[in-house]
Amino acid sequence: MAQRIRVGIVFGGVSSEHDVSCMTAGGVSRAIDADRFEVLGIGITPSGRWVQVSAEELRAMRKQGDELPRLSESRPTAVLLPGDSDGARIATLQGDRLVDVQSFDVAFTLLHGPFGEDGTVQGMFEMLGLRYVGSGVAASANGMDKDWMKRTLSASGLPGCRFITVSARQWSQQRADTLTRIEALGYPVFVKPARGGSSVGITRVNSADELDQAVLLAQKFDPKLVIEEAVLHAREVEFAVLGGRGGAPRVSLPGEIVMRDENAFYDFEAKYVSDDEAVLKVPTEMSEQLRRRASDVAARTFEAMGAEGLARVDLFITADGRVLVNEINTMPGFTHISMFPSLWAATGIDYTSLISDLIDQALERPLGLR
Repeated sequence: MAQRIRVGIVFGGVSSEHDVSCMTAGGVSRAIDADRFEVLGIGITPSGRWVQVSAEELRAMRKQGDELPRLSESRPTAVLLPGDSDGARIATLQGDRLVDVQSFDVAFTLLHGPFGEDGTVQGMFEMLGLRYVGSGVAASANGMDKDWMKRTLSASGLPGCRFITVSARQWSQQRADTLTRIEALGYPVFVKPARGGSSVGITRVNSADELDQAVLLAQKFDPKLVIEEAVLHAREVEFAVLGGRGGAPRVSLPGEIVMRDENAFYDFEAKYVSDDEAVLKVPTEMSEQLRRRASDVAARTFEAMGAEGLARVDLFITADGRVLVNEINTMPGFTHISMFPSLWAATGIDYTSLISDLIDQALERPLGLR
């Protein structure tokens, strides 16, 4: 039997999406092809310490009732080191000694949000000479920052909704001018942390008297905000995209999010806690002509951002048939019931095969500039 490839599953992190990342890591470790891959758990606690986690513990991470999994701060600290030749090593600190030193070939980064999905960890892997799943530094950073993402897509000729960016200084020192810019968008608007995910810190604002509270909430997660127009009466359609393995990006069948309350939006509660706020249609119905147009926009978005490996592209389809890019997510939710794996399952690639495809893409990519 050929030697198995050692995969370091990196998860947890310091962002507000720590628990979601732990749940995702558990799902991937349970579904990975054990004949081809050996799993090594590499956790980052909420305080930012790196720790080692056994494959058995990793597989046990799942939602228990309403409780999402979380890494304990009581674990001993670990450090990441360059490999002897290729790959990297992780070791636990015991006093002034390194113990339980383990090498691995490729990192499968399942970190969501800042300091994980935003190019920071990807840059460290680049400097270590370690191959990893997913987008590189620039695509990760720009995909995480809704401001720069929207600027990049607009410069590439891709359609999107109107938005403004608001810094902490602008909100505190240029309030009148900022309010004028928001009024120009027209209510309702969405107030969002520029660098966040899973809809954490997002508020739908229906009038000016709701702005202060919405801004205060969003600034708890990021001092930089994006405020965008609400696209009313539009379908929220998502496509899963995979790197093309030498060709054009591969795009899944479309999925759709339908909220039971038409005035609600797909927030953290609806995504991860409640079972009855939203209906996910996988795949969803649309004309073949519209599907092709929307699929083309998803592929163009992936390429415009310089994404690699995987991404989920979220679109609005308006009542008059326009296709608008809402956002790209370079590390989408990846449990077996998440939209990204569900879309590929509907398209013909099951969860285990999808994980293998992504690891193979990472192993095929050269180190250094590409």
